[in-house]
Formats: sequence, structure tokens, C-alpha cells
Amino acid sequence: MANGSSCADIVDPPGSEPYLLTPGPLTTSPRVKAAMLRDWGSWDGDFRAMTATLRRQLLELVCSSGTVEEFDCVPMQGSGTFVVEAMLGSFIPRDGRSLVLANGAYGQRIARTLDYLGRSYRLIDKGDYLPPRAEEVARALDEDPDIGHVIVVHCETSSGILNPVEEIAAVVHARGRKLLIDSMSALGAIPLDAAKVPFEAVVSSANKCIEGVPGFGFVIARKEALRAARGRSHSLSLDLHAQWAYMEETGQWRFTPPTHVVAAFLEALGQHRAEGGVSGRLARYVENRDTLVEGMRALGFETLLADRWLSPIIVTFFNPADPRFAFQHFYDLMKGKGFIIYPGKLTVVDSFRIGCIGRLDASVMRRVVKAVGESLEEMGVASAAPPASALEEKARLAA
Repeated sequence: MANGSSCADIVDPPGSEPYLLTPGPLTTSPRVKAAMLRDWGSWDGDFRAMTATLRRQLLELVCSSGTVEEFDCVPMQGSGTFVVEAMLGSFIPRDGRSLVLANGAYGQRIARTLDYLGRSYRLIDKGDYLPPRAEEVARALDEDPDIGHVIVVHCETSSGILNPVEEIAAVVHARGRKLLIDSMSALGAIPLDAAKVPFEAVVSSANKCIEGVPGFGFVIARKEALRAARGRSHSLSLDLHAQWAYMEETGQWRFTPPTHVVAAFLEALGQHRAEGGVSGRLARYVENRDTLVEGMRALGFETLLADRWLSPIIVTFFNPADPRFAFQHFYDLMKGKGFIIYPGKLTVVDSFRIGCIGRLDASVMRRVVKAVGESLEEMGVASAAPPASALEEKARLAA
């Protein structure tokens, strides 16, 4: 288990507000909430300076001094899915072909987006339990020379799996292809260094590991890719080149920006730096995960994933086999105790998810485990053990 890494300003949410144990939106700090109390003019010089600061500080998260000049950061209004679609529609040529690496709902959503965009792709679908590995990516690229881009989800939160982006990036780069990374739920807590992991672009969102609130996403991309994207997008509002060019010329967003969200995000970035940046944030999330998993296993629960693939972002647990367990009842009991959890998003087995991110620490996770135990008792669930068939499938795939 990780050593203590709690933040001094972690406090219970105000009033009856519950903790959000989700992969985002998530529980934010009082100072992030307070940052939204002022109104900002979207064309005003002060707000333009805020946008410039946001772009620069995000670049510094993934680009060292040796690579920062090669990349730029482009924020984009909307949810994380908006900016993923903007990345796909702007960087993949209309006649291009891609390799999509999927092991959950968000990889599948990328494939569905490409269907909407009319872009050709090949799919490697690993199911819910396992990550795509370098050797199968290499094989697919060798078999299909028309593939120009490879697309991978950094942390697949439908299962909680952390995909091995470094080894995938190495084989993609060695074969002269370009890597696009959906790091929606990982950037800011999972290290990603452009000098060590060659990628064309990475996208994330304000309301994930930086611990801001929903309202915009952002792409960090090579400038040459942004220049090449001119005229390629299928969409007026999701055109990354147009957004980038306008920001470079004016310092402004093309269309009305989420001003309050930007102000909150800058406060969140300051807290991120004060915690020790990526390494500090990761240490706290790892401790949260370890505390949660240890406590849940002591209650009899089993994780969907083997330990080596458990991310510090969100953990998926099998539903108990006990017929008295009903997820909606369990959810309502947990909410009544101050914790909002996530339903499962798997196709094969019944499950639920508990997030480890947001403004919370190991002491909160111990309270979560206590609330789970109390909820099971109130439901009359004698055992949290999953169905034997779920464990057999997990063992078979891990072998």
C-alpha cells in the first residue's frame, strides 16, 4: 500500500452533497467551487490571459523543455466525447484508415464515432478483462499497410483497466504510424511524457484527474498535425485547426467559452501543482485504490481485473451472487450514506464501479468500505462473493 499522500484541504462536501465516486464529474475542492463565483467577459483581456495560462500549463504536464515547442494545446468546448470526435475528425484524413484498440465501452465509442465520420478502420477488441498488447498491434500494422493512425484509450473506465500506452506507442512509432490517445480519465495522474511516448495527439477533459468541473476538453497535439488538419474536419464547431488558428491569432475561443469552468480549472491546476503535480496526484489515487480494494476484498468482493491491470482511477467489482443483492437498492443505500457510485458498463457480467479520483483520500475510502458493509447488512446479503462463473471466466482469461 502507498504511503500517506492526503491533501490538507480535503473536507466533506457542503450540506448533504455526497461524494462522487465516479470517473468524472467528481468531487471538487471548496476553492475550485468558489472560483466560479465571479463572472468573466469572454473577449476581455483578463480572460484571454487565463486561456493562455491554461494552454501553457497543460502543455507543461506532458512536454519537457525538449519537446514543448513541437506541441500546442487547444481547448474545446463540450464534454470529453466532443473533443475525442474533434481529434478523430481533424487528424484522420477522410480517406485514411485507422486501427482502433478497444477493451471496453470507450474504445467501442471511438469505433462508433469513426462509423459516423465515414472513416475506415480495423478493430482489435480485447473484451472487458485484458489490454491490447504491443505484439498484436505490431502484427495488425504489418498486415495492413493502409493504417495510418492507431487510437487507444489510456484508462478504460468501463472496466478500470490501465492500458500499456508506452509499449503500444513504441511499436506504432517504429512502424512509422501515428498514435492518438484518449487519456480522458488518466492525464494529470498517470505519467505521459511526450519525450518518451511518441504520440500525435492526446485528449483529456477538465473534470477528471485535474479535478476541475465539466465544460471543456482539450487536445495536446503536434503543431505539424494541427497545420495539416486545415479543411479536414467534418464539423464547424469541432474543427481543431480552426479553433487553434483563431486562438493563435486572437487569444480567444471561436465561440462562447465556458468562462466559469476555465476559472475553476485554473484553480484546480494550481492545487495540482501544490500536491506535487502528476506524481503527487498519482500517489494519492494509488493509496485510495489500495485502501478500497483491500477493504472490499475483506468484505468478500472480487475485482473484475487482476491486480497488474488495476488502475488508480476506478475499480470494477463483480456483483454478489446472493439473490438479495440488487444494484439499485445498493446504490440508493450508498447514496443515503453520502456516496454516489457507478453502475457497471460491462456486457458479460453484472458489476459496479467505485472511483478513486476527485478531492478525497484514504480516510474517505475507509468510510466508503464501512458504508458498503452496512448496506449489505441492511439488504440481508450474507456473502459478497460473485458467481462462480465470473471467477472462472476471470481465471481463464488471466491464464
